[in-house]
Amino acid sequence: MTLSTPGLSGLRRAGAIAAAALAAISLGVAPGAPAEAATGTLPLGDADLTEVTTSSTLAEGVTLTRIVRGTEPAPADQINTTTRGPWVVNVLTIDPHTARGHLKATYGPDLAKVEKTTDLVRSSGALAGVNASFFTFTASQLYPGDPVGLGLFGGKLLSEPVTDPAEANFVVDANSNRAVTGKLSWSGSVRSRETGAVLPLEFVNHPPVVPAGCAALADQTQCTLPGDVVQITPEFAAATPSGAGVEVVLDRRGCVVRTATTRGTALATGQTSLQATGQDTVALLDVAGAGCVEQKSTLTDQNGEQLPLRPGLFGVTGRYQLTRNGQIVVPAGAPGDSFFGRNPRTIAGTMRDGKIVLATIDGRQTTSVGTTMDETAAVAQALGLTDAINLDGGGSTAMAVDGVLVNHPGGAERAVGDALVYVDGPYHNGH
Repeated sequence: MTLSTPGLSGLRRAGAIAAAALAAISLGVAPGAPAEAATGTLPLGDADLTEVTTSSTLAEGVTLTRIVRGTEPAPADQINTTTRGPWVVNVLTIDPHTARGHLKATYGPDLAKVEKTTDLVRSSGALAGVNASFFTFTASQLYPGDPVGLGLFGGKLLSEPVTDPAEANFVVDANSNRAVTGKLSWSGSVRSRETGAVLPLEFVNHPPVVPAGCAALADQTQCTLPGDVVQITPEFAAATPSGAGVEVVLDRRGCVVRTATTRGTALATGQTSLQATGQDTVALLDVAGAGCVEQKSTLTDQNGEQLPLRPGLFGVTGRYQLTRNGQIVVPAGAPGDSFFGRNPRTIAGTMRDGKIVLATIDGRQTTSVGTTMDETAAVAQALGLTDAINLDGGGSTAMAVDGVLVNHPGGAERAVGDALVYVDGPYHNGH
């Protein structure tokens, strides 16, 4: 299977010599012993800027590098325009050929909550990690940590990739530390074992929306407008989303435990819920109102090849591919679009020889101005990333080592939906 490079289904990466641009990152120094040198790695700002790289080994096969380009603080009114920087970049490099541990994605007590990256690193017993997926992030929302796109954890699909072409995914096999980037798509359905009737699913672990024209109807089966059909799992929250609609709870065999004409319940281990709103409530009752159903969930890449959901597979969602096969592919942003302007950034990507790189770029500060999307892609390319994506950034950008921030968010650390973390030990049975 292929995302942006050959061999996604086996998560195989062709062996090759790493890009020379990343030489300063793979210094191979003794654990805890920093090395410092003036380099010219980053294509940011004026050519005469001083650039200093400090690198140390965190564990076998894992290095942390800090690159500072520019020496003078930026004037506060020139952060978005200066060509003098400064820029502060932290780079975590994992060599799957020598690393003893594993990289995975993790979230807090449940998928819908938010936690600080430092807390996610500590609670998972990880050595280091960065923030990962874009998430709802609305204080008034009941489920602020709800991923906006792919959420794949230990082979379980807990959030489906969205159809927005801007979504980019980072997928890693924790068993081998082989990773790929690209764009996944999803389809899901439930099928009645008794009648063979099939009902498409629209979302996984996202609250269904009641059609505006039927908002006053307590009985959604009387609605004639299309609604949503979603699957909710116990990992989502303490209780399933509540409100008008229909809910069918299934046991681990897919057989109906109970049916309700309103939504909201607690799920036991092994149970899942199917919820529907609008006129789709009638269809759900017809297909899964009694008896047993088969639930189908399929991930495919842009070439239509299937990605098997096996144990140890993790995936998170970013916005925009930065590089593909060594070439910059990020699109031009619309004039005035702040998303494409200078911001703090988090990057995930791979090198030709299979090394995995997680990087943060501090921004919106006089001590580190941040990067535009174009500049972010140029940094990824300069770091030797043949394939890289832009993860959630801005106030979410965070890198932690031993549960302590090593970057500077520019304010209080923000709680996020999930994180990519490196645990210094083999991956066994979901741990």
